[in-house]
Amino acid sequence: MSEKRILEVCVDSVESALAAERGGADRFELCGNLIIGGTSPSPALFRAVRRETKAKIHVLLRPRFGDFLYTDREFGILQEEAESFLEWGADGIVCGCLTPQGALEESRMRRLVELAHGAGACFTLHRAFDVCRDPMETLSFCEALGVDLILTSGQKNTCLEGIPLLRELLAAAKRTEILIGAGVDVGAVLRLREELPAAKQFHMSGKTVLQSGMEYRKQGVSMGLPSLSEFELWRTEERNVRAAREALDRA
Repeated sequence: MSEKRILEVCVDSVESALAAERGGADRFELCGNLIIGGTSPSPALFRAVRRETKAKIHVLLRPRFGDFLYTDREFGILQEEAESFLEWGADGIVCGCLTPQGALEESRMRRLVELAHGAGACFTLHRAFDVCRDPMETLSFCEALGVDLILTSGQKNTCLEGIPLLRELLAAAKRTEILIGAGVDVGAVLRLREELPAAKQFHMSGKTVLQSGMEYRKQGVSMGLPSLSEFELWRTEERNVRAAREALDRA
């Protein structure tokens, strides 16, 4: 029997987690603010998802929107969050720290990996990998460090664009597993299965855009980026996850 392909779904609400689980997700990457690429979730959100679902939870740790070059204070927050979520029962943490030159920041990455493994949990290097200077060198460094998973699109905006590098990474990886993300849906899964048969781990959001239930809508006032509507909500759609799950499980 062939090894099961793993489907991870990125969620930032209990509603999305429940939909992902119904659709067949094996685990969640839990975050806040998915619309800006994800930030660290709140403790209350983690506890609610843990209480209401059974899938494994890998927690994204990211103190803010933007790059992965963190100040000492920001890293202090990341470390404290890692310790807390692991203590509360997270199955893994997802993080990444870069140097100004685009390499992984060794001492900080080592500390985060040690925290995860010390708690019996998994460590994933997130898409900081996709903006690093040298992907193959970074893969080797991750393997030496004990990183369990690398979430990557092959250093492109979508995984389909990144197939050439993903193929190289899958061939070179020995201990660290490649988790393919960015643009993963049923169509992408079918193509990835054909072109990258060695791929075993996939990451998607399966999101749909819902209209807010607000009837009164104040115009001309923005709570954040003016380009983002205050009256649209991103939610994981169960049928999108199920379609990808079925494509992954197809013989």
